[in-house]
Amino acid sequence: MTQKAKLGLIGLAVMGANLARNAARNGFTTCVYNRTYSKTENFMKEFGNNPHLVSAETLEELVEKLEKPRKILLMIKAGEAVDKTIEQILPLIEKGDIIIDGGNSYYKDTQRREKYLSGKGIEYVGMGVSGGEEGALNGPSLMPGANLKAYNELKPILEAISAKANGEPCVDYIGKDGAGHYVKTVHNGIEYADMQMIADVYMFMKEILCMTTDEMANTWEKWNKGKLSSYLVEITSQILRKKDDETGKPMVDVILDKAMQKGTGKWTSLSALELGTAAPTITEAVFARIMSSNKEERTALAKIYETVNLPKTDIDKKQIIDDLENALYGAKICAYAQGFNLIAQASKTYDWDVKLGNIAKIWRNGCIIRAGFLDRVTEAYEKQKEIENLLFTDYFAKALKESRAGWGRIVSTAVLSGVAVPALGSALQYFDAYRKSQSGASLIQAQRDYFGAHTYERNDKKGTFHTEWF
Repeated sequence: MTQKAKLGLIGLAVMGANLARNAARNGFTTCVYNRTYSKTENFMKEFGNNPHLVSAETLEELVEKLEKPRKILLMIKAGEAVDKTIEQILPLIEKGDIIIDGGNSYYKDTQRREKYLSGKGIEYVGMGVSGGEEGALNGPSLMPGANLKAYNELKPILEAISAKANGEPCVDYIGKDGAGHYVKTVHNGIEYADMQMIADVYMFMKEILCMTTDEMANTWEKWNKGKLSSYLVEITSQILRKKDDETGKPMVDVILDKAMQKGTGKWTSLSALELGTAAPTITEAVFARIMSSNKEERTALAKIYETVNLPKTDIDKKQIIDDLENALYGAKICAYAQGFNLIAQASKTYDWDVKLGNIAKIWRNGCIIRAGFLDRVTEAYEKQKEIENLLFTDYFAKALKESRAGWGRIVSTAVLSGVAVPALGSALQYFDAYRKSQSGASLIQAQRDYFGAHTYERNDKKGTFHTEWF
């Protein structure tokens, strides 16, 4: 090989393989390596006709084939495997080279690794990659956290392989060390919430409205042409139309109702607790997945509580469909608001200087939570750079006011009918709690002072006070 490769890629599972093909298609010669060489051979047999794809049998060969400063993208399982691979690469590279972790790594691990490698003169980039296997191949949303120098070195490649929205690359500099992986973590937390909200609406349609999957699909398809336009709404209509080849039943009816998770939703919730930032809808979505995994217990309890006295509810189907659309839109706004609020707090805490409007821009295409209303989020942050929360903006305030009545009818109807809607309900409680100037916390403070002399503040004068309650 006469010309050195622009990019080295380690890990040829679906995401890694598709990113390599993406980079090569965009004219960046990419040298691929996999720990199991047979996987590399199979990849090259299938895709090696592209002259911009080359392979290496060993890490030494990979490093030798890369131009300087070397750029090595890790697309491997998060955790211990990343640390081991870094240690294997370190003796082979030199100061100024760049290692990029494109997996779903925990942001605190990324902060630790960046500190460790910067001490050795190696640039370390923690990069969130969203869009699944299709996004990896055709253009993902990319969230790189790094020193600005390293980002600028990578920028031509990242902009070329990323998704585009209105001609703009769905990638931007996020901030230093763990910022990129943190933003990707919160992206996934919002994704958890969005998916659970959709599942809530699906169960409402199924259990209360007794709609067929084809009727549901028609509704979701219609919604995708309006204010709910988004990737997840679009694929929901397609999923509901799909029939099982073996039974002829709707595919969704033969899939076991146990939702799996890989940990990013949990990390989002843990971070919210650590930073003291409310993200109840994201956390409720995590708990809903945990609840779904208790299939055996749920099946047993369903028999015990087969007959529960529930009040009769009158349903106006046309009105309730409109209410469902409003409920989902209002809940979606609140879930995104919680996520952006969390990113803002983390940015302050870790001195990342994350530009929230730019995050909304790079989520407009390529990623799982892409949605039409992200343009509105970008506009909101450009107009009011210091806004505390999306709920303060004119556009979303108007939308939430319009959604509230129907949203409340949906949640109350679900409760009266015995159908759980954890994400829709949590988002509604978040909105109602946040928009009220008064809360029940005065009573909690009184209780704390009563049993523990924890003191309290007064609303009519400054200072800290204690009452002798008995």
